Amino acid sequence: MRRRALVSPVLISAAAVLLAGCSSGAAGPDASGSAPASSGATSAAAGAFPATVETKFGEVTVESAPQRVVALGWGDAETALALGVQPVGASDWLGFGGEGVGPWAQGLYTTPPTIIETLEPSYEAIAALQPDLILDTKSSGDQARYDRLSQIAPTIGVPEGGDSYLTTTEQQMDLVSEALGKEDEGDRLVDALEQEFEAAAAAHPQWDGRTATVATKTSNGWGAYIEGPDGDDELGGRVAFMEALGFEQNPRVAALPANSGGFSVDVSTEQLDLLDADVVVAFPIFIPTTDLTGDAAWTALPAVSQGRALVIDGDTSSAFSLGTTLATSYALQQLVPELERVSP
Repeated sequence: MRRRALVSPVLISAAAVLLAGCSSGAAGPDASGSAPASSGATSAAAGAFPATVETKFGEVTVESAPQRVVALGWGDAETALALGVQPVGASDWLGFGGEGVGPWAQGLYTTPPTIIETLEPSYEAIAALQPDLILDTKSSGDQARYDRLSQIAPTIGVPEGGDSYLTTTEQQMDLVSEALGKEDEGDRLVDALEQEFEAAAAAHPQWDGRTATVATKTSNGWGAYIEGPDGDDELGGRVAFMEALGFEQNPRVAALPANSGGFSVDVSTEQLDLLDADVVVAFPIFIPTTDLTGDAAWTALPAVSQGRALVIDGDTSSAFSLGTTLATSYALQQLVPELERVSP
């Protein structure tokens, strides 16, 4: 499995998920750079199978090109779609409804998938779909969950160190593309995303070295994301997203003790001034946006009063957090103009 220095959105843990809420066209890639979707791995490279994929649970062998894929992990379905394979079943972690994907992946299904619950999936419903491959590459990493799924079909679980939704974007693409016999296409998609960030950073040299905070508010209060060693430190991760554009993490946030997941910190209302930076990007999680923007402690931040803060929600917030190649590219397209406005 290849490794780069860049890519991931590290995703939130199951606990955070609970607290915070989760037509194919002609041949050739579409405008997003993804291949047209198909119901199976029909465009897999010759000789790609049998494919052996390394996971936390050991090696998994996929004997032939999968035809009925069930995608359960956070972002697994649209990662398969980006590679041209349409899952017959999928989980809708962010509650998009319909096909369970955001606008960046609309039109990649010709037949909508059966939607499977996220944290407590129905194993009976999964078995009824008669899958020949199950993708669960960004999930809890729970052994019992994996054991149940692998009794139904070969299951690609989390990578080593990927427990609690800490599978990186690149790891997810590696695992999925290997299982589908499309490693070259996976490499191309990750490379293209890296190039998008490189181009955006080169076009905005003024961002280099400016401090940035990525903050959030839930019904439980305020928090902020941090980078590694166990934090949000690879592209697609929220902090790494900003760093790939040239920004530096707010050192006062970085100094706070990390939560159990390792990629975020709690910030009390009394300490909200710690969030202040050259640029602050914030978003609400399963609360009205006005609960964030109307918070007196928020409006008192110098970054807010001086126009250096950006609040995102809706599809942009979902794309910023989801961490797939498709979603991260969409988030980049949406956020760069907004960052130009608050950090000219």
